[in-house]
Amino acid sequence: MIEDPLDSLAVVVVNYGSSSLLERNLVPIARQTRARVVVVDNFTDDAERTRIVGLAAAEGWSTVLPVGNTGFGGGINLGVARARAEGSTRYLLLNPDATIGLADVSTLLRHSEAAPLALLSPRVLRPDGSVWFDGADLYLHDGRIRSPRRRQSLAPERWEPWLSGACLMVTDLLWQTVGGFDETYFLYWEDVDLSHRVLAAGGTLELCADATAVHDEGGTQGRHGAAKSSSYYFYNIRNRMTFAVRNLADDDVRRWRRLVLPVAREVLLQGGRKQFVQSLGPWVAGVRGVLAARRVAREYTPGSRPR
Repeated sequence: MIEDPLDSLAVVVVNYGSSSLLERNLVPIARQTRARVVVVDNFTDDAERTRIVGLAAAEGWSTVLPVGNTGFGGGINLGVARARAEGSTRYLLLNPDATIGLADVSTLLRHSEAAPLALLSPRVLRPDGSVWFDGADLYLHDGRIRSPRRRQSLAPERWEPWLSGACLMVTDLLWQTVGGFDETYFLYWEDVDLSHRVLAAGGTLELCADATAVHDEGGTQGRHGAAKSSSYYFYNIRNRMTFAVRNLADDDVRRWRRLVLPVAREVLLQGGRKQFVQSLGPWVAGVRGVLAARRVAREYTPGSRPR
């Protein structure tokens, strides 16, 4: 009897005040695939915890219920550990504001079987059908992220690809090889870091153009061009520097440190200019992020080897 690949799969989701999104997005996926589901509920309040526990009980999902907020990477690590203990060997890591159909999950599983040391992502679309993510490059000389379409014009700058954590397929073999997400990041850039470590460990990154997921921009962060949360600004500014000191050589770290301010400005402008006259929040988050990034750089020991 041939084993159904779906029997080896667990869908792992980290919740943070998003029970309504899980009810809308995760329930259909779980019912279609019949895969094991593990929900890690990073604590927000008692009412949300009660909703998640009730939803999970009704749908037959497993839950991990940390006392506080473990962050995205920490939450995924807890969820994968639970799924592994329950017998899963492949993990679909999914944001609460993302959805994917059975045919696309099956496509990712086929790619996973053919390449067990590949970190896989589908193309991710917005609800209107436009592209939200179809690959991205990290430029190692300055820490900026650009579209793969820029590679030709920016050659010979050093770059490496990375895959968004919105929807990832990973085998247990690869997960154990790289050790999961680095929990230092808490939010944002942990997927860039994971992609880097997969490549460093001899694995591959594969954007599967024949599989598609849908990302609801209005779900957790607001739509493109709209103001982002203070957490988005703070962690994107700080964690760029965190990535540098944890993964790159001295010259790169020094170069990235000199660019903290201009890159912080670029991060803030992702939310548009109108936000700056409407609230002090973006300014405060930006200043906090810059100070934190500089603190990370000061604590770096020159001459230490990248991981």
